[in-house]
Amino acid sequence: MTTDQPGFDPAEILGEITAATEHLLRTAEQLTDAEVRAPSLLPDWSRGHLLSHLARNADGGRRLLTWARTGVETPEYPSLAARAREIEAGADRSAAELLADVRDSAAAFEAEYRSMPPEAWHRTVRWTAGQEHPAARAADSRLCEVLFHHADLDAGYAPSDWPSNFVASLLARVVTSFNGRDDAPAVRLLATDTGADYTVGGGEQLAPTVRGTQHALLAWLVGRSSGADLTVDDAGALPTPPFLF
Repeated sequence: MTTDQPGFDPAEILGEITAATEHLLRTAEQLTDAEVRAPSLLPDWSRGHLLSHLARNADGGRRLLTWARTGVETPEYPSLAARAREIEAGADRSAAELLADVRDSAAAFEAEYRSMPPEAWHRTVRWTAGQEHPAARAADSRLCEVLFHHADLDAGYAPSDWPSNFVASLLARVVTSFNGRDDAPAVRLLATDTGADYTVGGGEQLAPTVRGTQHALLAWLVGRSSGADLTVDDAGALPTPPFLF
């Protein structure tokens, strides 16, 4: 997903990140020690893994912003393997320790975010996997991480709870991303609640039409739903979208 487009508003995105984080923290506050050890919706990860990941993600995003602000190379993580070890090492902590880590790391991310001068958002930094993007990508990435993984906790928050403006914006960008790939199925998407109309891959007349709310369409495209709440014209089979994130 790209955020290096005209109109990027750091204050607006920060407001969305803050609201999403506060909602996530309210959910995490209700989890017991036994509940944080229970499975999340992500394969092989407990809720503790997810909360540990969210804290380390905030640390990594903060380091990328520091890099952009100071010009001193500050890697997101030492390596992908080190990132995985940090998540695993923190996964079995108590619910209170995990909550404090998510809260404190989010606060540190926000403090660094607020220190960014306007020009720093356009400076290129490098993610651990090697992608290079303007630092503005770290803002959009953090918002996605918090909202997606809140739903992945399987603790009462679902894709249907994602903010509507986030869903509308991200759905359009996911379609754009899929249209740049060779493995995306040809499909027409019709949002039954907003009338938004998108075509992925191939000619519109050849593509099956999938209908559902914008929330349902996005959740399916990003692997957070089986698509059971979607319909395909002529009762055809629902295509399988490729992995995105």
